[in-house]
Amino acid sequence: MTYPGKHADVDPDRLAVVMARTGETLSYQELEDRSCRFAQMMWDAGLRPGDHMAIFADNHLRYFEAYWAAMRSGLYFTTVNRFLTAEEAAYIVEDCGAQVLVVSEAVRDVAVEMLPSIGNCPVRLMFDGVAEGYENFESLVNQYPPEPLDDQPKGSLMLYSSGTTGKPKGIKRALDGSKITDPDLIGSGLVGGIFGINDQSVYLSPAPLYHSAPLGFTTGTQSVGGTAVILEKFDPLEALEAIEQYGVTHSQWVPTMFTRMLKLTEEERNRCDLSTHKLAIHAAAPCPVEVKKQMLEWWGPILHEYYAGTELNGFCYVGPEDWISHPGTVGKPLIGSLRICDEDGVELPTGEAGLIYFEREEQTFEYHQAPDKTKSSQHPNNPLWTTLGDVGRVDDDGFLYLTDRKAFMIISGGVNIYPQEIEDCLILHPEVADVAVFGVPNEDFGEEVKAVVQPVEGVGADEQLAKRLSEYAKAHIAGYKVPRSIDFREELPRLPTGKLYKRLLRDEYWGVGGDAQGNVSPIEQITEA
Repeated sequence: MTYPGKHADVDPDRLAVVMARTGETLSYQELEDRSCRFAQMMWDAGLRPGDHMAIFADNHLRYFEAYWAAMRSGLYFTTVNRFLTAEEAAYIVEDCGAQVLVVSEAVRDVAVEMLPSIGNCPVRLMFDGVAEGYENFESLVNQYPPEPLDDQPKGSLMLYSSGTTGKPKGIKRALDGSKITDPDLIGSGLVGGIFGINDQSVYLSPAPLYHSAPLGFTTGTQSVGGTAVILEKFDPLEALEAIEQYGVTHSQWVPTMFTRMLKLTEEERNRCDLSTHKLAIHAAAPCPVEVKKQMLEWWGPILHEYYAGTELNGFCYVGPEDWISHPGTVGKPLIGSLRICDEDGVELPTGEAGLIYFEREEQTFEYHQAPDKTKSSQHPNNPLWTTLGDVGRVDDDGFLYLTDRKAFMIISGGVNIYPQEIEDCLILHPEVADVAVFGVPNEDFGEEVKAVVQPVEGVGADEQLAKRLSEYAKAHIAGYKVPRSIDFREELPRLPTGKLYKRLLRDEYWGVGGDAQGNVSPIEQITEA
């Protein structure tokens, strides 16, 4: 694994990135030159190793110029979810201490609105245009030479949790003093060793680049000399068309994308030639077993799954053969050792569900300027055991199965109910496009099960649909898990990364934050996986 300059020396015209819809490209030589120019500009602006830059943009070619400029300057690189409000985006820019902020034309209005709240960020640039408080990125950066800095210390990502269970937290790892030209053995192992991505690979990313997995795997593909194909926005048909058009060999998805593709008609699903597609990776959220089985029937045994967080405190992986023999598993640990513990931190026997901890030999991350949140992610008796707040169990063969987020567990009459199982059931109903399940107040039992459903287009959201869904659930899951009530929404607050912003829905029924008494669970201090 190396940086774009190495590949530019060998094959300067090879494509580093392609935007699927527009066909815009960057060659390795262009990526090398432009990232060098930006690095020179930031050095001239006074940024030094350990400083921070942030990007607030849609999927865009310039994303990669900015990333590699930071990586070759020893900077921390923070991405901001392009769908955030001005207040939310400004919080991240200020919290990370960005001295350079790059935005795109697509977020112009929000970028201008946040200006009064980002006074500590002196350098503000905009791709493809100018706006109040922002200089044009291309015009300014092109004034600098396309030469590498004299010293190229390796930078690092400092990404923020999605904030679906609380305020976003910056996930920070110490700079290790290496150079951009040094090998990255962990990254190389994940991208190349596990998933076989190399200089001949064409990697399709249908998700937003502000999320850790799309950014990490696309830049990882560039590190080994492959080509990254970027969907500007996920569309099930466009994704299939991109596989055919660009000869995609590798791809990465989230389960909601599988669900949307499976709801295409047979004619639509079989329209494109997918013969070049050799390996499809999925992660970010648990995949319903029946959904994955249907994808395996359609695409064949090419689905590879992993379980990890932006914290990278551990990493589980499962290939198609092992998953078929252990349906529902998210794999065995390749990084870190698994520990399953109860609320008091006591390890549980094999097969029992509890909070998932990964054990490492050293502390791998901290939450930026949030020591209490860092501590809350650690085992009460061992800081080298850390959790993302997920609940799961391990079988006799050592495979991990996710149960749900601890923060969303429903306790009804003293019985633990995990919404994921109910969501996995209802999403398979042909009239359901998306679903969220959570607990709502119940005077007698403390909580009861509520489902909020987004019907497929053209289906009426009425009492008859609620009755059909309730009867469907009764036929597939235990009676105490069946939703007591079902509400409907035109669209659920799901992030483009595939994560459901369930906290927003719960707040409507509980009041802002927490339980019926307004208490926020301590587990909500733990970051989203």
